[in-house]
Amino acid sequence: MARLQIYQFACLSDNYGVLVHDPASGATASIDAPDEGPILRVLEETGWRLTDIWVTHKHHDHIGGVAGLKARYGLRVIGPRSEADQIPGLDVPVQEGDRLAFAGHEVLVLDTPGHTAGHIAYVLPDANAAFVGDTLFALGCGRVFEGTMADMWASLQKLRALPVSTEIYCGHEYTLSNARFAVSVDPDNAALRTRLAEIEKLRAEGLPTLPTSIAREIETNPFLRADDPDLAAALGMAGADPVAVFTRLREGKNQFRG
Repeated sequence: MARLQIYQFACLSDNYGVLVHDPASGATASIDAPDEGPILRVLEETGWRLTDIWVTHKHHDHIGGVAGLKARYGLRVIGPRSEADQIPGLDVPVQEGDRLAFAGHEVLVLDTPGHTAGHIAYVLPDANAAFVGDTLFALGCGRVFEGTMADMWASLQKLRALPVSTEIYCGHEYTLSNARFAVSVDPDNAALRTRLAEIEKLRAEGLPTLPTSIAREIETNPFLRADDPDLAAALGMAGADPVAVFTRLREGKNQFRG
């Protein structure tokens, strides 16, 4: 079986588009479709033809290009069952436990509510990759708009349980701001300080900080460590419930200006 190819590129002001391509069959999936134009340019550069769009959630900056691309290619649109009425041209509604076939490769669906109530993630075991939309970011997580803080914490724990080598593709380039916040709440984390320096250099050169990995996030992302007694103590919350710690972190990031 041919190795899947993954191509990440910038869309809109700070979104990322991602294409997954199977060279043997020619099948190509777009993870979300933030904007039609950049996706068409990448397809032209690569010579690939789009066959699928895998939608993570209903927000416009993730589905803005769906209708135009479907009209152009007659492709298959997959997305969260509970947001089906808000995703244009949805063909295959899915939820946790569903398994999709993509050119002979298995795609696993995880429910990851919090940012939106119906948010989902896609895991490709053959490519050792997960596409997590706006649930998990490098050194951060999505804002909690529709779900509860407990929902988002449970979703992050679900992603944290993936194999540590899993490459994580996120919806946005928020890493520098997230890193600065992470250092403010976890100042003694040497790995985090090293990573901040790497991120500052990448962004100064106009380079992406993604994809990341589960291993790197476990080591340096405070939002994945709300159940870490040391982090809770550093926040003055020793013995607190992890949801309370997570809530403090998320509310702190909402107010952070760095």
